[in-house]
Amino acid sequence: MTAPDTSRRPERPAGGAPTGQQPALPQQAPTPLGRLAATVERLRREVREAHAAADGRALVELAKGILIGRLNCTPAAAAHQLDELCRDAGMSPLELAADIVNQAARDHVSEVAAEFVERAAQQPSRAPSDVAVRLRTAESGVLAAAADTQAVAESLLANALAPLGAVAVAVWAAVPDGSLALAGHAGFPAEEASRWRHVPPGVSTVPRLALGERGPVTFADLRREGIPSIGHLHWPDGGRMAVPTGTGGRIHGVLEVCWPQPLPPQPPQIQRQVEALAELCARTMDMAPPYDATAPEALLPDVAELIDLAEGLHDPTMVLVPVLDPDGRLTDFRIRHANSRFVDPLGRPRADVDGALLLEAYPMAAGESGLFDTVERVHATGEAFRAERVSLTALVDQIPLTSVADISVSRHGAAVLLIWRIEDETARLANLLQHAQRLGRIGGFEENLANGEITWNTQLYALHGLPAGASPVPLRALPDYAHPDDSAALGRFLRAVLRYRRSASVDFRLQRADGITRHIRVVAEPVLDAAQRLHAVRGAYQDISAQHWTEVALAATQDQLALTAAESAERNRLALQLQHAIMPPHHHIEAPGLRVAVRYRPAETESLVGGDWYDTLVLPSGLIMLSVGDVAGHGIEAATGMVVLRNALRGLAVTGAGPAQLLSWLNTVTHHLTQQVTATAVCGLYDPRTRVMRWARAGHLPPVLVRRGRAEALPPIDGLLLGALPDVTYAEQEVRLESKDTLLMFTDGLVERRDASWQDSLVHLLDTAAADAGDLDGRLDGLLTESWSDTDDDTCVIGVQVD
Repeated sequence: MTAPDTSRRPERPAGGAPTGQQPALPQQAPTPLGRLAATVERLRREVREAHAAADGRALVELAKGILIGRLNCTPAAAAHQLDELCRDAGMSPLELAADIVNQAARDHVSEVAAEFVERAAQQPSRAPSDVAVRLRTAESGVLAAAADTQAVAESLLANALAPLGAVAVAVWAAVPDGSLALAGHAGFPAEEASRWRHVPPGVSTVPRLALGERGPVTFADLRREGIPSIGHLHWPDGGRMAVPTGTGGRIHGVLEVCWPQPLPPQPPQIQRQVEALAELCARTMDMAPPYDATAPEALLPDVAELIDLAEGLHDPTMVLVPVLDPDGRLTDFRIRHANSRFVDPLGRPRADVDGALLLEAYPMAAGESGLFDTVERVHATGEAFRAERVSLTALVDQIPLTSVADISVSRHGAAVLLIWRIEDETARLANLLQHAQRLGRIGGFEENLANGEITWNTQLYALHGLPAGASPVPLRALPDYAHPDDSAALGRFLRAVLRYRRSASVDFRLQRADGITRHIRVVAEPVLDAAQRLHAVRGAYQDISAQHWTEVALAATQDQLALTAAESAERNRLALQLQHAIMPPHHHIEAPGLRVAVRYRPAETESLVGGDWYDTLVLPSGLIMLSVGDVAGHGIEAATGMVVLRNALRGLAVTGAGPAQLLSWLNTVTHHLTQQVTATAVCGLYDPRTRVMRWARAGHLPPVLVRRGRAEALPPIDGLLLGALPDVTYAEQEVRLESKDTLLMFTDGLVERRDASWQDSLVHLLDTAAADAGDLDGRLDGLLTESWSDTDDDTCVIGVQVD
């Protein structure tokens, strides 16, 4: 085969650039496979164009037929008349043909076209005939391909939907089992359509939502809605519109239209166009002849067969057929037949119901989400409906009476089968009792002492581990089936019931034949005859094994909790004794020119015994060491940590070092010599000769100075809490005290609140400290009394008053 000569074909730059510009890189020569694909695509395009032209010609021929009928002329004269009308009206043959068909049809399509004509009269810039041409051309294509839903979909997209900006269309058929089948499509890739050829029941998709709503649904952005549908991977942000297609009140499927971009709000006229196209599409999906509600039963084989089926059912059954108005819309259902087992909730004979309209016989069925709505939905979608304990309301002398029934509704051809079973109150209570006995593991019995007949229910056989046909166990034989240790209790129970004729109960261990031991409670009462003689005994057995083992486990848990609580109380008692031994609640130190008082308030709850400490010590140098601290945590660990740090600070203080150095050494002790302990502290050295106190702090609140009726906290200085880092340097400051000054050092238990910041609590403390409370002891007692603290934590306060 000789390759075609391409030397005479001038190359055009890529992208269609003019020849005067610098051409792009030359493209590679097409492969044979590429040429074949291009030829196939060209042929497809020509076929689509031919179909569109044929659809247009079919519309023109339809208009000619209307003119032939109206003018009673020949086809040639009708064609000549059509040409003259086109010239006089200044319209194209397609526009005039669509106008003629609209005037003759007076259908849904013509109504939609008329709406656009009215809007065009208000907006002269709009072309009113464009919509009519597109809809009527699409209708011609649908009629030409009535048996081919795939061709119908292609015609709808090419003639009517593509001018609206749509890129694809899918025609879904509703299957009676609730699934959706892709009956036709256009614009979607073949592999995409193959993946979506079947949608199982219950999968939420765009057409499924339209089917559930029984009306149009529109989604502006499919990605934002998060609903899958065919083509959502190709146009993830595209808009969708889905409209159910149906005739005579029955929904045959859904027409789904796809746009490539987000869909802005559409005017009602656009939705009306799509609804008109869906109505055209429904004609191809309903290949059965239209149902005539007035036709005799002999002409309706599906209804006749359904009546035979209803007569073979043991439940009350009605055969319903739809009643349509002149426009083909569903208005009601006629009760074509009520079977011989029919039971009317109102007590009417079935002859009064047979042949009546459903809403006439049961007007209350028209309530919201009532029986009529259910029947209408089943008739429209074909999806069967079943439900238990549905309320059926009927009017008796204008008084609504409600019955409860199990109903089943299903569609068979053009008819609907309605089955209901009115609930019997006695049967309902018996069923309820049976379920209660099963859930409570209870079995009932009755033993006739006169003839020895024993009656057990099914649950009691299961409790004893016996088959349903086994011989029941008499009451007198219970000790033979019980644990030997329970014989005495069973003997007392039998004497109470059989000898003293009193109701009684007993718990025992039942040893079954299968080797399983169950904990059983039996309750029995005597039944006396007319002569007050013991005639029978009736009662119930209950399996309480689960309750017994729960009680055993609960008792063991309570014992363990009691032991744990006792151990915890002992630990807290020891910690509290240790704390009180080291730090008594009241302590005084007398020094020249200085009075020191201490208050320690333990935690109100013993489990909150903490690590607060205080210390006042006169050093060999004559200086007085004052310190308070708080070890993090509670319990014995915090108390022992407090002892370690307090004694360590005492030992370090005799070296004569300043407070900053003492805290640095104490930090080393805390970090290396204790196990995961952190603490805060403030340490001061007071010189009685100069009345100067040097102090430093490690993450602790600063001291408070009360002078001449005013209280203020000393300026805070930097200082990390103890034990956080191995090597920390602390700063110190000096404060010179004056006569009558009072210096307060305290732990956070004095100011800490759950619902307030420590700054607010400190302000309250300063106000309390500034108040004139008499001597030093009165001031410290007032601080503890007026404290805002609500954490039940222990508290230390040191007060230093200069003479």
